[in-house]
Amino acid sequence: MGRNLRLLLIPFLLQSGGGQAQTAGSDEIQQLRETVKALENRVSALETALERERTGKGGSNPDGPEAATALATAANALNDPQKLATLADPVQQTPATSTAKTPIIPLELPGGATLNFLFDGYYEYNFNDPVGRVNYLRAYDVLSNAFSINQTGLIFELAPDPSGGRRYGLRLDLQYGQATNTLQGNPANERRPQIYQNIYQAYGSYVFPLGRGLQVDFGKWSSSIGMEGNYTKDQMNYTRSYWYNFLPFYHQGVRATYHVTDKLAANYWIVNGTQQSEPTNSYKDELFGFNFAPGNSVSWTVNYYVGQDHPDTVEVSTCGPAPVQPGLCFEPIVPAPDGKLHIFDSYASWKAKPKLTLAGETDYEIEREWANAAPGQSSAPSHAAGGAGYVQYQWTPKLALALRGEYMADPQGLFSNVSQALKEGTVTLKYQAADSLDAFLEYRYDWSNQNYFLTNKPGVLSNAQPTVTLGLVWWYGGKQGTW
Repeated sequence: MGRNLRLLLIPFLLQSGGGQAQTAGSDEIQQLRETVKALENRVSALETALERERTGKGGSNPDGPEAATALATAANALNDPQKLATLADPVQQTPATSTAKTPIIPLELPGGATLNFLFDGYYEYNFNDPVGRVNYLRAYDVLSNAFSINQTGLIFELAPDPSGGRRYGLRLDLQYGQATNTLQGNPANERRPQIYQNIYQAYGSYVFPLGRGLQVDFGKWSSSIGMEGNYTKDQMNYTRSYWYNFLPFYHQGVRATYHVTDKLAANYWIVNGTQQSEPTNSYKDELFGFNFAPGNSVSWTVNYYVGQDHPDTVEVSTCGPAPVQPGLCFEPIVPAPDGKLHIFDSYASWKAKPKLTLAGETDYEIEREWANAAPGQSSAPSHAAGGAGYVQYQWTPKLALALRGEYMADPQGLFSNVSQALKEGTVTLKYQAADSLDAFLEYRYDWSNQNYFLTNKPGVLSNAQPTVTLGLVWWYGGKQGTW
């Protein structure tokens, strides 16, 4: 690079000193020497600046087109000290406005990884004015008449990129706020929930070179059973449906995804249990699923899940002299219930028009305590069935109106612990107030064929629960699309 620069600058050196050399006396020769010395200093500064530029561009070819352009720029700057000073000083090369465009926190890391942050808060008012300000059957908006933090989170993602030569990937979602107690807070279902409470997702991925690519993930991930998801910015409504609150939130184990065609993908999971980071029995639950996308405007998902969630041990306070972690002292349950859980889940969405999206979900869950009942035992099924429908109209690029209607038959109280039929209707205005800031204004009306919901009078229940909610969601990150 230095040799090329000097060759290019020879004509400019001759132009600067050649005419003087023809008639120079001793004073002129001395002046010429000083000029040449100054030019040598300028050349040295140019070489340093060009090397900085080359290094800053990630090691570009020193003899390629970028170098040629840099040489030409250097030659033009040679006779202009102000331009030369600017070129030699990398700080001066940066426009003053570029500082404002630089992210405060790096969102894209080397190799294609992204950092993402979110804050989700709300204020909700329940017109029943319930005792303790508690909303029944709500997944995330659990409090009335309170300024609440639903969740804050940090998401790191390095997605696999087989075409770019990287077959592995990694994702970590850390979560804090009220939502953590919803997603992972029940010791009756989850052994030692406090260990995993702030880890919403954590898994590693590898894409095996089989056919179109077989992706295998190991760890903990959010469940794809049911249409709605965790991150509010990606939802039509602010509050979550009954079915989101009832179906599994997460699983821990191994899952595989294979794209049979560019429109059809098959999924298989083997996991510790339904919403269990640590299992409560030795049975491993399984999921068989398909995702079908015949076009850009239509998607359809079908899932079948089978599991056994009855514990085969009970925790005790001590377990002898052997040193074990807290919470790992057990005695067996003999005999242990062995009844199975089955979930049939299907949902689809259709972008009927550029501004109109229609979606629907249907679910059926059946569970037994015993597979083959002995005297004094029961294999009678408990089940829940129903679904939800969604309509969203995008009035403007920033404003959308969404409607949701939902029904759940819960005759054995699998979800609500009471035999009842639950319904709800929700109307949501979603406004993008700024980049990475969504505001939700929502009215929701829950009702039942039983008096079930809290009121402001102890012991007096209502068959309805109307609420109005203002939700605010900020997010900031390099990940594009759905989180």
